[in-house]
Amino acid sequence: MNSKTKKAKNQGNVSTSIANVLSQDEIAKRVAEINSNLRSSTWRQLETKGKFDKNDKLSFISDDMLIVGCDIGSDTHYVRAIDTRGRELSRDAFPFSNNEEGFKSAKEWMLDIAARHDKQQIVLGLEPTGHYWFCIAEWLISNGISVVQVNPYAVKQTKEVEDNSQRKDDRKDPKLIANLVKDGNYGMPYLPEGLYAELRRLSSFRDQLTEDRIRNINRLHREMKIYFPEYMNAFGKLDGAFTLAILAEAPFPKDIIALGADGIKKVWHDAKLRGRGYSRAEQIVRYAESSVGSKHGSAGSRESVIWFVRQIIELGNTLDDVETMLNKKCGEIPCAENLLEIKGIGETILSGILAEMGDIARFDDAKEIQKLSGLGLVSCDSGKHKGETKISHRGRKRLRYWLFQAAKSAVAHAEEFSVLHEYYTTRPDNPLKKMQSLIVIACKILRIVFAILRIGQRYDPAKMLRDIRRQDQPVSKAA
Repeated sequence: MNSKTKKAKNQGNVSTSIANVLSQDEIAKRVAEINSNLRSSTWRQLETKGKFDKNDKLSFISDDMLIVGCDIGSDTHYVRAIDTRGRELSRDAFPFSNNEEGFKSAKEWMLDIAARHDKQQIVLGLEPTGHYWFCIAEWLISNGISVVQVNPYAVKQTKEVEDNSQRKDDRKDPKLIANLVKDGNYGMPYLPEGLYAELRRLSSFRDQLTEDRIRNINRLHREMKIYFPEYMNAFGKLDGAFTLAILAEAPFPKDIIALGADGIKKVWHDAKLRGRGYSRAEQIVRYAESSVGSKHGSAGSRESVIWFVRQIIELGNTLDDVETMLNKKCGEIPCAENLLEIKGIGETILSGILAEMGDIARFDDAKEIQKLSGLGLVSCDSGKHKGETKISHRGRKRLRYWLFQAAKSAVAHAEEFSVLHEYYTTRPDNPLKKMQSLIVIACKILRIVFAILRIGQRYDPAKMLRDIRRQDQPVSKAA
């Protein structure tokens, strides 16, 4: 008999002995009592009263708590239960479906184990796998079960601790997750609510629309390169309003020649376009007449170009509507309008930062947001070896993207940030590369955003420059 068989047999004996001690009626009474006293804790209860550090996490996992690890899947989830000593209380992984019936069966399974082992509260740990964990986390929290999350990288790194095997599957992972929770290696999940949930969803939708629009523009470029290679000289800009209006009617040279300069101007006039574009009508016709584009398969390609153009126009209109909604929602966040006083940070960048950052109340310090965005500094030092310091790139990449865009825009439009960028890149001791300087400025903007939203103060360029540590005279005098 191998070790695994002995282990399973021992677990079965323990479960049988416990079941013999407690009758089914007694178990049912305990289940009902535990169910009525279940209380879930979220980040609002634990993280808004000061820093929720490692000691606090260990204290949160009490001896009367059942620790459940859950491996999240698209259709089926697996759970296993342990106590605070790491002893497994479940015979095997319990699978359940990603629907209400499955969630109820999982809760009944947890309550049954809790009743048999005298546990009063339940905490469930999971890996934040894509979007599949949103529904189960919300359902469990609303039903009195606390939910925490562990880093997927930590699960991967500890897979050999359990059985000295590289194997990693849906039945092994739940126990790895549960042990990480037992040792306090977890965090509280943040599920945006109310206004912040609307902001997050609108921002994500904007990103998807932007990607789709860029994808269609690239496809349009390909078709035009084949059948009208001179199109950039003729139109100047492929996704401009004047160009799209023509391509929707006459995408290829023979269509433009048939339309003529007067026909092109009429198309623009009917589309109610105004500007200097009318002067390019004759030039467009001349390039069409001398085009060396392919003639084969143009009929099929013509239909695809027209479809791409319509998609680009429709996506552009939808993007405008989403931007308007995002800006309106941002205006509802207290003190958010003060951030627009920073030159270079407009409504688009601001909405991206606020949507990805979420409720500012869950952070005690700007460094926590810096770490969340992947802008935290890391290095690998050992003895006399000093490794290169760089950002971690772990966290919300969209938040990191919007902070970097804010830094570039602020350096280009705000004098104080331009002076700061020049100082960082030209200082005599340890000058930074331009990219490094922009990262530093992005972190500075993040601290400004944190201070304005938490304290409600107004942006002061002079104070920002005075706070910068310099080797020579203060930056504010140079400015």
